[in-house]
Amino acid sequence: MATNPIIKLYTAKLSPPGRAVELTAKLLGLKLEYVPINLLAGDHRTDEFLRLNPQHTIPVIDDGGVIVRDSHAIIIYLVQKYGKDGQTLYPEDPIARAKVNAGLHFDSGVLFSRLRFYFEPILYEGSAEVPQDKIDYMKKGYKLLNDALVEDYIAGSSLTLADVSCIATIATMEEFFPMDRSRYPALVAWIDRLSHTLPDYDQLNQEGAVEFAEICESLRLKNGASVAAK
Repeated sequence: MATNPIIKLYTAKLSPPGRAVELTAKLLGLKLEYVPINLLAGDHRTDEFLRLNPQHTIPVIDDGGVIVRDSHAIIIYLVQKYGKDGQTLYPEDPIARAKVNAGLHFDSGVLFSRLRFYFEPILYEGSAEVPQDKIDYMKKGYKLLNDALVEDYIAGSSLTLADVSCIATIATMEEFFPMDRSRYPALVAWIDRLSHTLPDYDQLNQEGAVEFAEICESLRLKNGASVAAK
């Protein structure tokens, strides 16, 4: 196992993918040097940041000169480099790993993509709309994950990176549009399980989810007032 340096993490507390990296680092006992990136101020478009990530997205890590982009790639990298032998966050067994990979792709391709379709127009395009079709599409993600949770965790009986990645997004989605908890018992039980299993869960995940939803709603109302004033 590699020695544990202090790794630079370029992110925003509001970012679900960034929070997934913070949760993973905590599980691994890694120290992070937090480099805040203000997306609304355009920090991700500066020349300095674009040299780190030409795709201008967060999070990004700098691990002693090794630059890794995309939260899913980052958390896999961290476990493979710094995880202890026999760790289950990203198991060696190809069948178990395939299940984890499926959960990670579900987060990026379904959960987070549907969430960003809603918030990006508000953050970057001055939108004040609350499109019902986008909300309904997002809420379908609740059902898809609920139906997939046939065991305690997404990929089986143990906590994996799939859970860490998906909970960062799900917690944020629910702050935007709370689910009818009576309809998704497996999902509700999973959320409760992770909130008590992941160390410093409220600080590293829930607080950022709440703040992100509040900022987006405040900005949406401001956008609406600007449109009405024209």
